[in-house]
Amino acid sequence: MFKGINRVIKAYIYWDLVINAAWGLLGPIFVIFLLERVAAGDLARGAKIAGFSSLVYWIVKSVLQIPIGRYLDKNHGEKDDFWFFFFGIIITGLSPFGFLISFVPWHIYLFQALHAIGMAMIIPSSYAIFIRHCDKGKEAYESSLDSTLLGVGAGVTGAIGGIIFAYVGFEIIFIIAGVGTLLSSILIFAIKKEMHPKVPRNIHELPLQSETPQTL
Repeated sequence: MFKGINRVIKAYIYWDLVINAAWGLLGPIFVIFLLERVAAGDLARGAKIAGFSSLVYWIVKSVLQIPIGRYLDKNHGEKDDFWFFFFGIIITGLSPFGFLISFVPWHIYLFQALHAIGMAMIIPSSYAIFIRHCDKGKEAYESSLDSTLLGVGAGVTGAIGGIIFAYVGFEIIFIIAGVGTLLSSILIFAIKKEMHPKVPRNIHELPLQSETPQTL
């Protein structure tokens, strides 16, 4: 499955699998958490809180992504992409712990905004790194492999999250999601030395990686 794939892309795919598996745990239980913890069992209030928390996340993420992407495109090399990617993961990893200590709606909105800031840093920087380091002639395969594995990971942990909630409660789920996200940053930090100090303006001047794929 990973034969002939370079070290950077392997690390990226493993990272995407881990972080999506971590957040997949929250999928089935987040609205239930809002209903029980924040809305005190009021279904209508819980629905409003869920809706506004989604609004906060998507608005903050959408507003920040384009300016961040334009900044990263100023050709500082891949070092800025790497650090935005890395610290975006750290910020994102803190938000589940914030949800865990939330008791009123504005707490949820605050930590959704934090989550959005982290993801706004991750998306443009991670995509830029992935695009530059894809192996020539394997772009579609490596993209589909990444999407397939993260989908399987999120799906499996979604089921696991529901089971954990049924028997243990939601606290441990938020902890695992946060810890898993933070640990995923190790996979990215491991490829720090693979980042290029300067990159071509024209994407078609790539690939940048070594002719010989490396093992992770």
